[in-house]
Amino acid sequence: MAELRWYGHNCFRIRGKDAVVMTDPVGKKTGFALAKQTADIVTVSSPQPEHTNLAAVKPDFDTIDGPGEYEIHDIFITGIRTHQDDAGGAERGHNTSYLIELDGMVICHLGDLGHALSAEQAEAMTDVDILLVPAGSRHLDPAHAAEIAGQLAPKVVIPMQYATATGDRDLLGLEVFSRNLGISLPEPEEKLTVKSSDLGDTMRLIVLSVS
Repeated sequence: MAELRWYGHNCFRIRGKDAVVMTDPVGKKTGFALAKQTADIVTVSSPQPEHTNLAAVKPDFDTIDGPGEYEIHDIFITGIRTHQDDAGGAERGHNTSYLIELDGMVICHLGDLGHALSAEQAEAMTDVDILLVPAGSRHLDPAHAAEIAGQLAPKVVIPMQYATATGDRDLLGLEVFSRNLGISLPEPEEKLTVKSSDLGDTMRLIVLSVS
């Protein structure tokens, strides 16, 4: 069983039975305040100050900040080279999207993805159960974000990187993304606690409130 909490922007805490993974620790520039956290593994998608707040995580964690295959604390993580723009990273730089395999599920964190997926990238992201997707990003149109969700066909879609009352107020809201996804916006939940047997055949949109 895994527990997912959202701390704003790209930052999630994913707690599995063997370890805790923290993605893109959020910085104050976004408007979100991240209290001191504990984690076994921290993933960093791109070297942007808004989500490299490693000082907010207590010491003695392993950092993953690029493409490759990793096994730490019985958790398998695959970093896939993507980009923050549709010019191969020439305009805004590279990005790493991560597949995090734990407790019998595959969680895909797209990071600062700024382009449609190539056939090779999409093939590398097959069998995704839970997709963490930028839904109101400056660099990925919400329609394209919804298209990527349809392409990967996860069981659960959790949006990130969108405007909230707390932070990221200059980003877009969730309405356009949900409309393009074809799923009505649900009420926000404090956290998602899920096991593989809970995952159905119909795609679900889960909105998490900021922890």
